[in-house]
Amino acid sequence: MAEEHPLPEASPQLVVRGGARLEGTIRVGGAKNSALKLMAATLLAEGSYRLRNVPRITDVELMSDLLRATGCAVERDGDQLTIVVPSVIEPVAPYEIVEQFRASIVVLGPMLARCGEARVALPGGDDFGPRPIDMHVRGLTELGAEFDTAHGYIHARCPNLLGARVLLEFPSVGATENLLMASVRAKGTTTIDNAAREPEIIDLCEMLNKMGAQISGAGSSTITIEGVDGADALHCADHSVVSDRIEAATYLAAVAIAGGEIIVEGARHDHMVMLCQKLGDMGMRISPDAHGIWALVPRRLRSVDCSTLPYPGLATDFKPFLVSLLATAEGVGIVTENLFSGRFRYIDELRRMGADIRTDSHHAVVRGVERLSGAPVRAHDIRAGAALLIAGLGAEGTTVVADAHHIARGYDDIAAKLRGVGADVGTS
Repeated sequence: MAEEHPLPEASPQLVVRGGARLEGTIRVGGAKNSALKLMAATLLAEGSYRLRNVPRITDVELMSDLLRATGCAVERDGDQLTIVVPSVIEPVAPYEIVEQFRASIVVLGPMLARCGEARVALPGGDDFGPRPIDMHVRGLTELGAEFDTAHGYIHARCPNLLGARVLLEFPSVGATENLLMASVRAKGTTTIDNAAREPEIIDLCEMLNKMGAQISGAGSSTITIEGVDGADALHCADHSVVSDRIEAATYLAAVAIAGGEIIVEGARHDHMVMLCQKLGDMGMRISPDAHGIWALVPRRLRSVDCSTLPYPGLATDFKPFLVSLLATAEGVGIVTENLFSGRFRYIDELRRMGADIRTDSHHAVVRGVERLSGAPVRAHDIRAGAALLIAGLGAEGTTVVADAHHIARGYDDIAAKLRGVGADVGTS
């Protein structure tokens, strides 16, 4: 078997020995999907920013490097980042940084608003199908920007952005974020219809308002921005990053498959209502707690059907965890991916562990088995890697997750956190 699926000697690996129940408290950090966008927002105005509750993950380090490339200084002290933005920045996001993570595209909006132009390399990141930036470009074009693409870079120009009504064909998180950051310095009123509603969008709007922006409607499908034109209209601010609902979902899935009782400290139940309902339908006892979310798994869970949808529906990032859970749940569950193509690659890895899963287009039919068996597997992206890790918690024997550097892009020492509640997880 190992010859069919060799593990590169230099590749970081996580080693999981299944069978241990989870007990205790596990803490979630700041949201990756918010921290990166808040860091990008600092480009809008000169000054010294302090961001607290910033996770110590690879993607934050990459965004720090990107900010440094524009002329900013970035320093970390514990979970706090200090970002010093100079009076003049270089509005270029270089390929060697951008190609490593997709979230880098969100510097396009603030660079364009601050400098009147931006050159951003086309983004890389997780490999689970195309996620075009057409909506980003179309929305910014409505504000007056002009674009051309050459040599792997997208070049935007507009010396004076003008407010406009922008209707998104889909509630894209990234497009909403870029439009928000560009429109705060546009002249006049901008209305984003069919805007994304995620908690991370609200977090970004809260920080932008602290900086002097005038944004209303965050968390709804219509966001209105009154532009604050002028070099001194915006200023630096301090902000604490919202807790990471995807990390919280990972730990809830971990106890669901391993069994036990945990408190996910810092988790926001109100940010995860649909997921908590699904886990309750599967047989988990789950409720808000004074410190976060309490969860108890007294027995084998039962299967349910689920579909990914824009917030407040089930996030596409939750889906790999749910597939891992259904792999050992009682019955048959159908999982439908409505947002991204190509996000089932990890299913072949789960099959190596004995999962009975059949895929058909954007559906996965999961027939639960009594127990998975440990095997060498490979992480293809952040959430798929985490899903394989938690699958190993409920498997018989040892699971080795190769290419675990993907997991480190979104989790601050997940192995240590899981060991803290009784899991047998290490590195090799």
